Amino acid sequence: MTKRKAQQMSESMTLAVFLTLAGGFQDAYSYNCRGKVFANAQTGNIVLLGQNLAQGHFQNALHYLMPLAAFIGGVYVTEWVHHLYKEYEKLHWRQIVLIVETVLLLIVGLLPHSMDMLANVLMSFACAMQVNSFRKFRGIPCATTMCIGNMRSATEMLCRYHITKDQELKRKSMHYYFVILIFAIGAAMGALMSIHMGLRVIWTAAGLLFVGFVLMFVKEDLEKV
Repeated sequence: MTKRKAQQMSESMTLAVFLTLAGGFQDAYSYNCRGKVFANAQTGNIVLLGQNLAQGHFQNALHYLMPLAAFIGGVYVTEWVHHLYKEYEKLHWRQIVLIVETVLLLIVGLLPHSMDMLANVLMSFACAMQVNSFRKFRGIPCATTMCIGNMRSATEMLCRYHITKDQELKRKSMHYYFVILIFAIGAAMGALMSIHMGLRVIWTAAGLLFVGFVLMFVKEDLEKV
C-alpha cells in the first residue's frame, strides 16, 4: 500500500542539488578570483595559516585567519537565527539563512580585488551559515559545501552494503556519491566561469541559493510504501 505525505523542502534532494552546486561554485570562485583562498574548505585554510605562521609571513597568515574567524562567526549567528525564528510562521528559519547568504554573495560580486580579504570573509560566513543549517536530506546527514565527510560516509556505506547486501545501505551510499558529483559539477562551473567572466560571476551562486529560497515555499510529496 502506498501513501503520500508532505515533507519540508529543506530536506529534499531538489534543494540539495541547488545548494551543493552553489557550494562547489563558491569554492572554485574564491580560489580563482579571490587570492587562492578556500571559502568553504577551512581545513586547507588552517594548513596554509600554519605554514605562513611557521615561515614568519604574518601578513599572508591574515588572509587565512580571517576566513576561519568568519566561519566560526557564521555558525554562531546561525544558531541565534534558529533560536529566534524557529517558530516564525511566515518564513522557515532556514529561508532566512538562504536570503542572508544570497545578499552576502551579491555584495561579494561588487567588491574589487583590493577587497579580496573582505570578499573571502563574507563567503566563509555565508558558507558556515549554510553548512550549519542544512545538515541532512531525505533523512541522511550530508554536507553541501565540502566533500570529505560525504566521501567517508559514501565509502563506509558501500563497504557495509557489500558485506551485508542491505539495499538501504547501497541507496545511502549512492546518495552521498551523487552529492559529491554535484559538488564537482558546481566547482567546474565556478572555475570555468570565474576565469572567463570575472568577479561578478559569484552572482550565479547567489542565484542558485535564491532558487533554493523559493523552493522552500513548496512542500515535497514523498511516497511511502
